[in-house]
Amino acid sequence: MLVELEHAKKSYKDFHLECSLKLKKGMISGLVGQNGAGKSTTFKMILGLTPADSGRVRVLGQDLKPGETADKRKIGAVLSDSGFGGHITISQAASILDAAYENLDRQAFLSACENCGLPFDKKIKEFSTGMKAKLKVLIAISHEAPLLVLDEPTAGLDVIARDEILDLLRDYMEEEGRGILISSHISSDLESICDDIYMIHDGRILFHEDTDVILSDYGILKVEDEMYESLEKEFILCVKEESYGYCCLTSKRQFYEENYPAVIAEKCGIDEIETMLIRGELK
Repeated sequence: MLVELEHAKKSYKDFHLECSLKLKKGMISGLVGQNGAGKSTTFKMILGLTPADSGRVRVLGQDLKPGETADKRKIGAVLSDSGFGGHITISQAASILDAAYENLDRQAFLSACENCGLPFDKKIKEFSTGMKAKLKVLIAISHEAPLLVLDEPTAGLDVIARDEILDLLRDYMEEEGRGILISSHISSDLESICDDIYMIHDGRILFHEDTDVILSDYGILKVEDEMYESLEKEFILCVKEESYGYCCLTSKRQFYEENYPAVIAEKCGIDEIETMLIRGELK
């Protein structure tokens, strides 16, 4: 297991987090939720930047105690406020990384930067948003770390830049024993790359499911009042009232398609599930 959180708690004046999740080797796990839900705090607990008040935080086989940090040489991280200062170039950044990480392949890093179209003659502050994002990911994967912790690595990027970063992550995962924990507000990115999804809301894990199960089995049912009363409720997870009747989230869309042909049963993804679980009434 690369990461294991068991009822890891962190409290601030107006926010309380209690999180349990696992990241296995060979897996990419996504963490989704609204701004302020607890994603960044969870990542900082894993990195040892914010010590947990209680519970268990185990990273790369090591239990993190208050005041301890995980082995940074074995973790690649992208946080919203991470990265090099803007007044250095890629070559200077490579020298810093070379001194910090014994497993860094300097030439491979520079070649990867060149392949991604990053300019060597400009200071980082002159890079576009997409260039800076790609550089952050390249730095994170540069030293052969078995674990990546990526907080919104594709935020603010166009579709091409996002796709290029996702390709970098797919290439990284080709080596056995690695894993990625990633957050994003762009559900299509997570649906294309993640093996499973955790959903956090108000500091609690609200939902966890394999991505392929979400895309194949989950659905939104749209039913009128009379039909809703006769509907089998066993596989309904939550309900939201609408002008036409009810909107229902189910984990067994095919059951309703086969047994209630008059019901509109639509496929759904991460966004629809998150909206229903937060705004709907849990059953």
